[in-house]
Amino acid sequence: MDYTNNTIAYTYKEEDISEHYYFFNILKDGRVHVLAPDTPDTLKIPPSDDVITGVKIKDVSISDDVSARVFLPPSRDGIESKVPVFLYVHGGAFCMGSAYSVEYTRFLSTISKECGVISVSVEYGLFPTRVIPACYEDCWVALRWLASHGDLNFNGAEQDPWIKDHADLTRIFIGGDSAGGNICHTLLTRVGKLGLPGRAKVEGMILIHPYFHEGDRIWLYMCPTNDGPQDPRMKPAASDLATLGCNRVLVIIGGKDFLRDAGKMYVDELSKSGWKGSVEVMENLDKEHCFYLGNHLDEEAIAINGRIKLFIRHGKADI
Repeated sequence: MDYTNNTIAYTYKEEDISEHYYFFNILKDGRVHVLAPDTPDTLKIPPSDDVITGVKIKDVSISDDVSARVFLPPSRDGIESKVPVFLYVHGGAFCMGSAYSVEYTRFLSTISKECGVISVSVEYGLFPTRVIPACYEDCWVALRWLASHGDLNFNGAEQDPWIKDHADLTRIFIGGDSAGGNICHTLLTRVGKLGLPGRAKVEGMILIHPYFHEGDRIWLYMCPTNDGPQDPRMKPAASDLATLGCNRVLVIIGGKDFLRDAGKMYVDELSKSGWKGSVEVMENLDKEHCFYLGNHLDEEAIAINGRIKLFIRHGKADI
């Protein structure tokens, strides 16, 4: 696993830029400068058990290109022998962010503790090192690896004892923020069409400030093999929504999020598609994009954690 935080130092002038994009610059010499934030919360850190929550944390290798940070909640002896699993896909506009960062490690540790779930946070390939669709393929590999723990005939990557011994693979939840939410949608369209190994089943999907935008110039550039402005990965197709591979969806929207309309659009299109499941919406009226990661003690960030807990526990105070 790579925990280095070294970023390439770029020194160039405005006239050296060939194209401007919101998240990166394309230089005339062919280099791509990703404009990633450099803050204490975005730094990668090695895994270590969380002394505050009691959650155990480790990293696992799934394939040559894919790894994950796994979170095991404190013992719940006498409540249930196996617990649900939360597969999480971090955001970052398909070109930045990490499952190993301080902010995502803190968030998933809290979710694992409060919801009593095993969390699996995927470290996937990012543009420009690996262009889209690598992110979608990597996360599909991670989901199938997770599901494989209940399939005795699976011949893929080595299985993890925490998941094998403690995970209820009939109760998988998939969630992500921003670009990660977009990837989650694509994962569930594949689940609906292809299924998963063994007895594995996705019960619900949680989209936090999801990134969808028909004809998005940035995404189209990052995905050279795109299918044009109406690519169904950015403009969800009604046929994909109708066969989404879960029964329940929670969409969390920020009232001041620049992607607010994308979240509302997804809810509307899902509701009209003929999908047989149920969709819930939570909106934080005065909050901006992914505020809960940096401002994790904000009362509305805490409320998001609570809503995720209720969704996973199906409205029950405890299980």
